[in-house]
Amino acid sequence: MSAGKVKKSLYIALGCLCLTLGTIGVAVPVLPTAPFYLVTGWCFARSSERLNSSFRSMKLYEKHLRSYVERKGMKRSTKAGILVCVSLLMGLGVFLMARRGIWVPCAILALVWLGHVIYFGFCVKTIR
Repeated sequence: MSAGKVKKSLYIALGCLCLTLGTIGVAVPVLPTAPFYLVTGWCFARSSERLNSSFRSMKLYEKHLRSYVERKGMKRSTKAGILVCVSLLMGLGVFLMARRGIWVPCAILALVWLGHVIYFGFCVKTIR
């Protein structure tokens, strides 16, 4: 198997995994949908034009990512959903680590959370 085929196969496998996780995230609030779909689109665009076209025609892609990809913006509800999920998951991580007195990872996680808030709050355009 050539290196190109291996690379293409890895992109397809990672894209399928992220598509599955993103779709589960529609129903399970602790899994963020949009980031998984962004990775899916990136992987499928590098692996197969057919997979990329199929993914972009999905209703879930239309609902969660099309506006971000085309207009570099997101609906307020999509941004809020992402930030709520990220805040809950990272808050749980900080809580569990703080209970054990593990402070450096808590600080790192808090900085990552702050980065998410700044990016989605101030860098991503809000679309009505």
